[in-house]
Amino acid sequence: MTESEIVGTPAGDARITWHPAAGRARLVLALSHGAGGGIGARDLQALAAALPAAGVTVALVEQPWRVAGKKVAPAPKTLDAGWRGLWPSLGEKGLPVVAGGRSAGARVACRTARELGAAAVLALSFPLHPPGKPERSRADELLGAGVPVLVVQGGNDPFGRPEEFPDGTYELIEVADADHGLSVPKRAALTQEEALATVVDGVREWIATRV
Repeated sequence: MTESEIVGTPAGDARITWHPAAGRARLVLALSHGAGGGIGARDLQALAAALPAAGVTVALVEQPWRVAGKKVAPAPKTLDAGWRGLWPSLGEKGLPVVAGGRSAGARVACRTARELGAAAVLALSFPLHPPGKPERSRADELLGAGVPVLVVQGGNDPFGRPEEFPDGTYELIEVADADHGLSVPKRAALTQEEALATVVDGVREWIATRV
């Protein structure tokens, strides 16, 4: 059974929706949304539905700007302030916390992982660069996380295809033919269900063997 709580942060009130582990939990996976959507994103919902059975408590985090009903995400420093402010609530259960999110949420997790003491980072659809502007790389955020990182990236993501990512110590799972939202076209070799299974199975295995 899920439950939600409002957490005050320097950037305003955030919301955490908890999906408790079935049985004894071994860690918390905290996932935030991107700049263009909320926690209803298909990958976030798939992970929240599947991972509790593997002993993972999933916390879906809504940043203060989303809770306030705003349409446009604030500057990165404000996103980071919101994440820092709610972090103590994520650790209240006394379990290791894996920081993560999709797109802008992945960037926040990478930027703050070391200082907050995250056990690892899960970066879903990491926006390596703005579409069509590879020269504006954000690779330094990914490479500077300072903890184990798993990137899950669509093969046709305009914010950075897997082959564009620089060498590093992180791991990367490619979802063939998927876009930034990890959607696949009807002509793709994978169905949408199979694409989400690639995400869930890859994350589950990474948590079991690397975290």
